[in-house]
Amino acid sequence: MPAGTRYHGMSPLVSQSVVEGLADPMAIDPDRVLRATMLFARTEGLIVAPETSHAVAAAVREARKAKEEGKEKTIVFGLSGHGLMDLKGYQAYMAGELAVHELEQEVIEGNLAQLKGFPEAEERYSGRWR
Repeated sequence: MPAGTRYHGMSPLVSQSVVEGLADPMAIDPDRVLRATMLFARTEGLIVAPETSHAVAAAVREARKAKEEGKEKTIVFGLSGHGLMDLKGYQAYMAGELAVHELEQEVIEGNLAQLKGFPEAEERYSGRWR
């Protein structure tokens, strides 16, 4: 269910923002993403799109971290769309019918091994942002 982040046209921009130090990538497992999205829906009254659910999960993670550290933080994230087209997926999740699939590390490593020998992109820091 928490897919939606597959618009490949943004990949170069997102990757460059990481190289420039403007963004810090993080991985959040699908079940944690869905739990955070459900929490957000209950507390804020908004059902968000799968694309936004990743941002919600990151915001929830940061809020919990701030609470644990006793810090007051303002957390800003991009809410890119509603989840009205995804209600069936949310219904399946709440009914326990949505399986969360996680690849085994050996499968990931095998797939990465197949990429060896392909050209790699060069990281180029522009220096414009700091």
